Amino acid sequence: MKQQRFDKAMALIDAANSEDPNREICEGKSWPKELLYAHHMSDMLERYAPGADDAIKLAVRAQHIQRWKSPRSDYPMDRKGYHQWRAGLNGFHADTVVGLLEKAGYDNQFIARVKQIVGKKSLKTNPDTQLMEDIAGLVFIEHAMSDFVGRHPEYSEEKWIDIICKIWRKMSSRAHQFIIAGHIKIPELQVELFRKALFEQGENNPAGLN
Repeated sequence: MKQQRFDKAMALIDAANSEDPNREICEGKSWPKELLYAHHMSDMLERYAPGADDAIKLAVRAQHIQRWKSPRSDYPMDRKGYHQWRAGLNGFHADTVVGLLEKAGYDNQFIARVKQIVGKKSLKTNPDTQLMEDIAGLVFIEHAMSDFVGRHPEYSEEKWIDIICKIWRKMSSRAHQFIIAGHIKIPELQVELFRKALFEQGENNPAGLN
């Protein structure tokens, strides 16, 4: 019964993300963008925290659920608008996954826990939320960093180092060691930027960056 409920919830999340009209190519296959992202998140969780329970697994799979339905363009194109958009997204994702977990048959206590993780509540004090933030940061570095750099040729080296430092500060020391030990693939063109950023964070010997 427990496994059937989990499988149903995962299928509902994947079906929702399969509706994404945006496509990305991965290893020669075309994917709905958010479905691909969800699979990257689950794969990273398995590498980083293979003993994670069902609530974590479902929250990680749903972190960007149907993100295209709340576009950045709906908010003012300034710093304040950006933060409003991100806060709105967290609430949107959390509310969306609640409905799917209810359909799968989960109880209110379980759903409330997943909602808190997906909504990114109590970062740095809630271990579940921090684990989600770690996975999101690791996935961004390994799978999205190169594309992000390519879309912003106007950014200076100092700007990129600042961005990397901000990502680094959001992650736990456990995630830092995971990166430094070489357990994720840092895009070759960004390795030197990471070395400089990590040096600024006091990491003088990031052996895994090669």
